[in-house]
Amino acid sequence: MEKTLAGTTSWLRKLTEQLQQRLESIKKGGGEKAIQKQREKNKLTARERVAYLCDADKPFIEIGAFAGYEMYEEYGGCPAGGTVAGIGYVSGRQCVIMANDQTVKAGAWFPITGKKNLRMQEIAIENNLPLIYLVDSAGVFLPLQDEIFPDKEHFGRIFRNNAQISAMGITQIAAVMGSCVAGGAYLPVMSDEILIVRNNGSIFLAGPYLVKAAIGEETDMESLGGASMHAQISGTADYIFDTEHECLDHIKKLVAQIADSPKANFNRIQSFAPAKDPEELYGLLSDGNARPYNVVDIIDRIVDADIDEPSKSSFRQFKEEYGKTIVCGYGRIDGWSVGFVANQRLIVKNGEGEMQVGGVIYNDSADKAARFILNCNQKKIPIIFLQDVTGFMVGRRSEHAGIIKDGAKMVNAVANSVVPKFTIVTGNSFGAGYYAMCGKAYDPRLIVAWPSGKIAVMGGEQAARTLLQTQTSGKNLTKEEENALLQKIKDRYEKQTTPYYAAARMWVDAIIDPVETRQLISEGISAANNNANMPEFKTGVIQV
Repeated sequence: MEKTLAGTTSWLRKLTEQLQQRLESIKKGGGEKAIQKQREKNKLTARERVAYLCDADKPFIEIGAFAGYEMYEEYGGCPAGGTVAGIGYVSGRQCVIMANDQTVKAGAWFPITGKKNLRMQEIAIENNLPLIYLVDSAGVFLPLQDEIFPDKEHFGRIFRNNAQISAMGITQIAAVMGSCVAGGAYLPVMSDEILIVRNNGSIFLAGPYLVKAAIGEETDMESLGGASMHAQISGTADYIFDTEHECLDHIKKLVAQIADSPKANFNRIQSFAPAKDPEELYGLLSDGNARPYNVVDIIDRIVDADIDEPSKSSFRQFKEEYGKTIVCGYGRIDGWSVGFVANQRLIVKNGEGEMQVGGVIYNDSADKAARFILNCNQKKIPIIFLQDVTGFMVGRRSEHAGIIKDGAKMVNAVANSVVPKFTIVTGNSFGAGYYAMCGKAYDPRLIVAWPSGKIAVMGGEQAARTLLQTQTSGKNLTKEEENALLQKIKDRYEKQTTPYYAAARMWVDAIIDPVETRQLISEGISAANNNANMPEFKTGVIQV
């Protein structure tokens, strides 16, 4: 039996192994037959294109690998939302990269595809990173056109963003490596530079069949919108290449010539490995995350060792004896100065000696966290939120003490914070506690979950019983019928709280192996450091 710090078989390690298995399946895209069709056309897959483009000795942070997971099954599914996307290094420079996966429904845009691409553009804007589009798409997935075409955050928003990103001075490079049809044709043409691959790349508003139906004109793909036509006649393409490798090599040269941008200059010193083994993270959570643990043990396995005392963690707590259900403090990750706001799952005592259940935000904890967030903004220190929260404390005593007022103070500080924020959902993420701990709506630069994460308005058992009361009101059910209905409600609700359900809908950017937490945060801060235009920190009216 595998022994861990917790003394039992590692539940979290098993979840992580399951995560890796699911990722390997997703990486196959539309399957072997679809991949073979790419080969027959002398085309690389989306993942092969990204791998060839990115620097081999630098990390690639994939975003949205689980986009569309277990969605659109009536259409055969949409692995990774039909795109491969992330933050990687090209010629030594961090870039946002998006590649259509032609093996998934010919690279067609599903609703989640649009959401994923908008998220990648948002990341590029926030971090002032060049954008590279590797285009190979049949356009909007027509059976779901009403969910992707007309609304504000639908397909058209991408082209609006193209225009605004260019106006911001952020470089956009598009390589047309396959089809680029209808409205999708605007994406490369609205980029700063367009590359196209001969014989495979094509750009047109309407294909030969639609042209025939619309105006009766007979034509073929190459003469209508092929690479040679756009390079020689329309002047749409800036560069033309015989192979994909030549095309990707030229992108590397273009990126290498982009001028450096002013830095935010977040504090960084020499990096030191953690004083405690990150592999021990797997053993810190009990089966089902049912028992208390000390969140400082997690932090100590993420942060650097102390520069002066290498046997100790660099983490130092802020107001350690006050507001104990939230741990705040400073440390370093890969040399970067960071602040932590983390839910504490230990059972602790308050000033009157009464027991408090960890994972709940109390008045004093919210007050402490708000103050610490203000301090990080004053010092321009990025903030890491470690979420394992069941919500704010309820009941007469907390209401009398002003829990809503103190909670609002914390939410105000999080909402107005201007330093880069990174959110890691390690366990429960319920109710307003999810918001206060920098949920998706509060603009974290990256928000990811461990395989143990759960996101919902409340816990499954509580939610199921609440729903049961509303659905059985006025009905005379037997105990057996009531239990069966309760289990049905609970099963549905529990499925909706999993990290996979959240990642499928892009509520989180990724599900990660816990030992990758440190690298993800470091790369996230490196990206954020490229944007020197940090607004002035202000807060609104705060109840005191």
